[in-house]
Amino acid sequence: MTDQDLPRAIKVLPAGGWVERTARDVVTLDFDDRFRRRRRYVGAKGLAFLLDLEEAVALRDGDGLLLEAGGVVLVKAAPEPLVEISAETPERLARLAWHLGNRHLPTEIRAEALLIRDDHVIVAMLRGLGAQVRQVNAPFNPEGGAYGEHNRHHDHAHSHGQAHDHGDHGAHAHDHDHEH
Repeated sequence: MTDQDLPRAIKVLPAGGWVERTARDVVTLDFDDRFRRRRRYVGAKGLAFLLDLEEAVALRDGDGLLLEAGGVVLVKAAPEPLVEISAETPERLARLAWHLGNRHLPTEIRAEALLIRDDHVIVAMLRGLGAQVRQVNAPFNPEGGAYGEHNRHHDHAHSHGQAHDHGDHGAHAHDHDHEH
C-alpha cells in the first residue's frame, strides 16, 4: 500500500477536546515521532495511516488525529530515558531552568522538577550548579519555547536575529534555516 492509498490524518484534536474512547486506534510515540508534519504510522490495532498536516506540530499525550474519511487516532506519549532535575529551593530550580533555556535545550517544566533528555555534558554542568539529577523513564513533553515547538535538539535551528549569550558558547547572532 502506497502513502497515497492510506487514510490521511489531516487535523490535530487537542487533548480534552474530544472523547478518547471513540478512537479507532492508538499510536504510542516518543517525542521525536510526535513532532512531524508528514509521516506514515501504524496503530496498535493495525490501522496504517498517513499523518499529513500543513506544518509540523508537537503532538501531546491525549491528542487525537482526525482522519479525513472519519474517525480519530489517539496519540499516547511513550516513556523514554530522561533526566529529572531537582533542587533544594524553588529559586535554585528556577536558576537551573534558566541555564537550560539559555542553551535552548528542550525542557519539561514540572512544579518540583525539570525533565530533559540525557546529555552527560549538561548533567555534569547541572551537578556543578548544585542540582540533584536522576535517571527516569517517562513521557517527554517539553515546553514549546518563545520560538515555537521546534526547539527540540541541542544542535537546533532557528532564526530570530538577536545576539545573546549562550554561556560557554559566547555571544553571537543566530541565522539558521528551519528544516522541519
